[in-house]
Amino acid sequence: MEIIIKEIDLQEAGRKGAMPFLQVFIDAYNKLFVEDPTKETLASLNGYQNTLLAFGIFRNEVRSGGFVQLIHNGYGPYIFDNPFARAIREMGAGDLSKLIYAAKKIYDARKNELEQEVEEEELCETYLEFEEFDVLDDKYIDMEDEQTMAIAEFVDEHIDLFATIIK
Repeated sequence: MEIIIKEIDLQEAGRKGAMPFLQVFIDAYNKLFVEDPTKETLASLNGYQNTLLAFGIFRNEVRSGGFVQLIHNGYGPYIFDNPFARAIREMGAGDLSKLIYAAKKIYDARKNELEQEVEEEELCETYLEFEEFDVLDDKYIDMEDEQTMAIAEFVDEHIDLFATIIK
């Protein structure tokens, strides 16, 4: 599936920063999905596009509620059971890749507990049970700007892998 983005939209977003620039692509990918992405709809994106979409999901979830929220909202398999960490490293975000691998170790060891359905009221208890994610959440916040910039630079240098840009 061809993703088409207007050059002017990228230029405007780029003036606002790395994440607004990336968000133009992520928003274009999300427009393909009527509901949440599924394996079938994700197959319409190439590997680079999927990685950028996963980064957007990862960033939003971890920023708003950490790794526990990411997993609680059902994104654990999408982030940890796919080559996301390797792909992000190849896009220049090596520190983020290491962080994701560290989180994957916790996820893999305690996957059954982490993926149990809990009510919103019980979610606070889940955060306390998995305090080992707290350090990783903080590390992500510390590295976020630098790693986002690295990804944005990769996208800018390889833009044809992410979308068709029109005048």
